[in-house]
Amino acid sequence: MSPVEIACDESGSEGENLVGGETDVFAHAGVRLTPEAASACVAEIRARIGSPAEEYKANHLLRAKHRPVLEWLLDPGGPLAGRGHVHLTDKTFFAVRAAVTLLAEDGTDAMARTLHRAGPAAFGAERWPYFLAAFTSVLRLRPRRGVTTSPAEFFALAGELAAVPGEAGEILGRLKDGGERVADYRVRLATDPGLVPVLDPLVPAVSHTVRHFSTGGTPVALVHDEQLALTAERVLQLKATLGHRLAGVRFVDSRSDARVQVADFLAGVARRIASDALNGRGDPRLTALLKSFVDAESVWNAVSS
Repeated sequence: MSPVEIACDESGSEGENLVGGETDVFAHAGVRLTPEAASACVAEIRARIGSPAEEYKANHLLRAKHRPVLEWLLDPGGPLAGRGHVHLTDKTFFAVRAAVTLLAEDGTDAMARTLHRAGPAAFGAERWPYFLAAFTSVLRLRPRRGVTTSPAEFFALAGELAAVPGEAGEILGRLKDGGERVADYRVRLATDPGLVPVLDPLVPAVSHTVRHFSTGGTPVALVHDEQLALTAERVLQLKATLGHRLAGVRFVDSRSDARVQVADFLAGVARRIASDALNGRGDPRLTALLKSFVDAESVWNAVSS
């Protein structure tokens, strides 16, 4: 069976910097369009917006005066209906889930959701984000900014928080003895170039994109915007994990492929719409339009949806 080409791009990528960065949502989009259909879509967007800009980005569509164009793009009768897919990641929840999964022997998704919901009130507006930043610090071999914490300092903090009464403190009690698991992870990260960092949401999102478009057995060949995090070793790891579903990955400059430009539009508007919803200022109409594109297994805490 011949593979189908899926064009991809992302928005909100800051690598493993999940806490305290520029964005709180990561979005990865894939579109199944022919080059001709994608070119027609981009041309229609340009005609409807009428900006002289050489390259259009999602922020053009997100301007209030271009709201009708955005609604047209996401509409059930629009050019992406049945052809677009978005995997969303709430970065804070992703960090919490990584902490629970890595540090607790019996860590579950339900446990992560409980900690994500209860943590801010239990530990306070300063200690809770500091704890998450400290966790991301100890999992990065060369943290470039933000909190820099040694494993010993981090686990001392986890021990303090475990003494706080309530369900959040109880969960921290299950995490505070994960020192060996952190040490093992850091060794593997330093020695295995194909290892996917547990704090990087890109590779899991790419996996979900491939699984979505390969439903029914059709293999997928990705045409992806240039992305340094998708190293040759990690692409090989993706192929090993996904098997026949992933036929290959080819990187292009988004300006040279209209399909990737459309994926860029979808990823960018999805990230903004999702971020607004996450922060209590969501637009009901746009949120409803986006819903049909969103992967059901997005890393999203139901409490915050």
